[in-house]
Amino acid sequence: MNPWVRPRRFDRNLIVIGAGAAGLVAAYVGAAVKARVTLIEGQRMGGDCLNTGCVPSKALIRAARLLADLRRAGEFGLSSGPVCADFTAVMERVRAVIRQVEPHDSVARYTGLGVEVIHGQARLVSPWTVAIDTDSGPRQLSSRAIVLATGAAPAIPELPGLDTVRWVNSDTVWSLEALPQRLLVLGGGPIGCELAQAFADLGSQVSVVARSGLLGKEDPDAIEAVERGLSRAGVALRTGAEPLRCERVDGEQRLVVRDAVGETALPFDVLLCATGRQARVAGLGLEALGIPLTRSGTVEVNAYLQTRHPNIYACGDVAGPRPFTHAAAHQAGYAALNALFSGLLGPIGRFKADDRVMPRVTFTRPEVARVGLNETEARARGIAYEVTRYDLAELDRALTDGAAHGFVKVLTPPGRDRILGVTLVGEHAGEMLAEFTLAMKHGLGLNKILATVHPYPTWSEAAQYAAGAWKRAHAPRRLLDWLARFHAWRRG
Repeated sequence: MNPWVRPRRFDRNLIVIGAGAAGLVAAYVGAAVKARVTLIEGQRMGGDCLNTGCVPSKALIRAARLLADLRRAGEFGLSSGPVCADFTAVMERVRAVIRQVEPHDSVARYTGLGVEVIHGQARLVSPWTVAIDTDSGPRQLSSRAIVLATGAAPAIPELPGLDTVRWVNSDTVWSLEALPQRLLVLGGGPIGCELAQAFADLGSQVSVVARSGLLGKEDPDAIEAVERGLSRAGVALRTGAEPLRCERVDGEQRLVVRDAVGETALPFDVLLCATGRQARVAGLGLEALGIPLTRSGTVEVNAYLQTRHPNIYACGDVAGPRPFTHAAAHQAGYAALNALFSGLLGPIGRFKADDRVMPRVTFTRPEVARVGLNETEARARGIAYEVTRYDLAELDRALTDGAAHGFVKVLTPPGRDRILGVTLVGEHAGEMLAEFTLAMKHGLGLNKILATVHPYPTWSEAAQYAAGAWKRAHAPRRLLDWLARFHAWRRG
């Protein structure tokens, strides 16, 4: 930090750059402990999650699932006529939901909390100074600490001919005003699978092209369940296909792919590029300050979320490694506290960002929810484990809801009830995951879950039944044999 002059006095205690999930939490925490905080956002408050990610996608998925359920009315003894989507109305509801959530992330709310909110483009000019380009002219502020929370943006594939066809990504798909008759999804990750199924339920002819398999970080049995769900929705899956180029032939848009059988041209009306996301680091002035990036393009931070400069922190998607809104918010709390109190109380004022127990959910039908290790990761790391599996086809609530499919899979060390990881596949899997996440975070084993009263009939009982399955597999056989003889003796 020697090349820069440290200000004698600072304008702020904390400057947060980016008002998405991470930035909002960092600013909130700073204001809650009565620091003087400035929050800078160059686009829209709420970031991707509110405007183009979690909120609109889940609103769209809700409409699509309702339509899919209406088509199943006969299974429940109900009669209804043909149902179809009014895509314009669906998208209007999506925008209405965004408007409903907006006040939670608004300038008015954060100003009321004591945060100064500035709309403009921020750039680091020293380890303590931020230059801001605003509509009313340039500004410059100094701060004892700075938090970078600029998030990530969709990664655009380097595909020849892409600029000659109509394509959208996960940010711009919300600008569609008409339902595409043929939607081609490029990418088999969570975003691609969720949107592919939703558009198929709404009436599009959807195809998914993925270089490898779907949801590559999940176990094969979970992936197989998602593939079946996509196929039931009418999604055509083409995995192991390498996209080569886009082209227009006689006015028809096509994606040319190559797989084991050769080259194939896939026609489409709209191409949805869901090929991952990359950290927003351009224009922040990182190069001038020598702040390095990781090999994946995120800002390099230590366990305390500090960059190369100890008073500059990064959290959320710009820091990685887990691209989830809840992970960003979790990191942001640590980043803000470290930024404000690190060094004041020695090790007491520093907190390592503990993300060892980080849940994740893919909102397909069925949902895939996971926390901790799965079998694929445990084998790759050489970790010994046992598997306890409970089939949701045996759950009474799943039967009453007409959703008796999926499973709960729990990994434990051999002979012990400590939870290493859980994978759930089925309806409401994301909701059921919370109990296991709580148990792992606080060191509660399956015996504790088994001893907890769960209301009947609920989906949450699946956790208790999974714990019961583990208990049966580890029952004390010698003691039970002795008890059988004892009760036989008492009968005379």
